[in-house]
Amino acid sequence: MRRLGSVQQKVSCVFMTEVKEEPSKKRDYQPFHVVATAILNPAVLEADISSALATEKLDGTCCYVTHYKGKPHLWARLDRKANKQAEKRFKKYQYTHRSSKGFKWIVEDDFKPVPDTWIPAHQVKHHNGHPVPDEHGHIPVHLKDKKCTSCHGWVPVEDGNKQYCWHSSVVDYSAGTALILRPTANNDYDTLEIAAVPLNDLQEQTLELIGTNINGNPYGLGSKKQPVHLLVSHGSIRIRNLPLVDFQQLYSWFCNSDEGLVEGIVWHCGNGSLFKVHRHHLGLEWPAEGTHLGNKSTFVHMSGSAVAAGDCSKSLFASFCRLNGHHFSRLRDIHFDL
Repeated sequence: MRRLGSVQQKVSCVFMTEVKEEPSKKRDYQPFHVVATAILNPAVLEADISSALATEKLDGTCCYVTHYKGKPHLWARLDRKANKQAEKRFKKYQYTHRSSKGFKWIVEDDFKPVPDTWIPAHQVKHHNGHPVPDEHGHIPVHLKDKKCTSCHGWVPVEDGNKQYCWHSSVVDYSAGTALILRPTANNDYDTLEIAAVPLNDLQEQTLELIGTNINGNPYGLGSKKQPVHLLVSHGSIRIRNLPLVDFQQLYSWFCNSDEGLVEGIVWHCGNGSLFKVHRHHLGLEWPAEGTHLGNKSTFVHMSGSAVAAGDCSKSLFASFCRLNGHHFSRLRDIHFDL
């Protein structure tokens, strides 16, 4: 079985990239954007991209399942930001040297405090108990824009925390379950199911939280009156009929194929390496009208011990329990007034 990579760090583009001094189509405030060249990233060949598993890159917020207080728990992503003084020092260095390489961080003093429960992402180097930034000023690299420095990490999602209310809506800690969107049991490319899955089965996985109040809701889930949020395990939504990893062929696929109505592609290589390409890398708009995921046929399958243990006590769980066995021709058509 293919080993799926855990998204703990920034994923490299499958192509070499360059910075264009033109306004970003992805971020209104950003006066430049990163684009892909036609040159393959050398690391791609080393990882044998030709035999990699191609999956849909989802537009949501990254989550992680690991233990907290002795039980499997959902964790939300929280980037630890550099403070204002460190930001100014970093920007001045970048401006003077036209590069961030060689910049020296004072790890103990340069970053804003985080909750005591915060943990850094995996594969982060430490010095005297502190995570060490890389050459770009990130722990690990998560470059939202050239002027932003942050330490990627996680905080546990606890019931009652308003900041993470949408995260909280998809977990029932009393039952130890989570609401998951996934392919049906036969790994059908075109049919999805919504199910309550034991958190223990998701241990050490990273997932994407998508839904009504996440990133503008590109998949058309729920409504303001009846918000719908779901977790999707990274690497679970597979892509078929994908062309070779070639710039022009992929560009054509994004433009002309119904399957190309996705934010991007993530390749999971046999050695655990991950590579991606985003529509914006190719100069294409996102979100796309009528996303491929939002148009997939979807079943609600909430039966079993994972649901019974929690008695469907939480509102979103209860709503899906009432829909158990229902089929919707499109994911975006799910509604609770049946």
